[in-house]
Amino acid sequence: MSNKSPPPRPAPRLYLATPIVDDPASLLAELPGLLASADVAAVLVRLKDADQRSMISRIKALAPIVQNAGAALLVDGHAELVARGGADGAHLSGIAALEEAMPSLKPDRIAGVGGLETRHDSMAAGEMGADYVLFGELDATGQRPSAQAIAERLDWWAELFEPPCVGFATSLEEAHDFAASGADFVLVGDFIWADPRGPKAALIEADAAIKKAYAALAVGQG
Repeated sequence: MSNKSPPPRPAPRLYLATPIVDDPASLLAELPGLLASADVAAVLVRLKDADQRSMISRIKALAPIVQNAGAALLVDGHAELVARGGADGAHLSGIAALEEAMPSLKPDRIAGVGGLETRHDSMAAGEMGADYVLFGELDATGQRPSAQAIAERLDWWAELFEPPCVGFATSLEEAHDFAASGADFVLVGDFIWADPRGPKAALIEADAAIKKAYAALAVGQG
């Protein structure tokens, strides 16, 4: 019998959340350079509420730019708009939203889920066929677990389960720590767009931070 350890997980990749999108013009101009500057696996489009036609037109404007850069475009909520807008999938919040969206998304599109308050919820999402689970986002009241608690949840998931896990990072330090805890993807958003140097510098730095964490992890396991 072989006692070989399982192959290491691939290096973690970035998952970029956009600002709230109303008029996508400035984002359309900025995204190509951003996506060329770092290893971004997916972009999460956060839409400002509007009529369906307007929201679909925003998705249609952004999708080709993201997809031509080799990344997936996911819509935050609004699973019913994914196919009509040409997106690759949706990010849902909570088990109920995931369950409702699965028939319209599967098998062709990505169904990711956050809002998982308990380990039981996380496992239920995995059993339902979620393509990833997200830990660490803000709840409806603007609260979130401590960074240590998020890191512990990521470590638990990465150790035991196959579907990818995503850590929601609100700082460069968290991006590094969540990658070190076993996150397959690190979701970055507001702190990237708010960086005084501009989002490209921040995104490059975040990419370097998660790669550094992974390299240290690989050395430790070697």
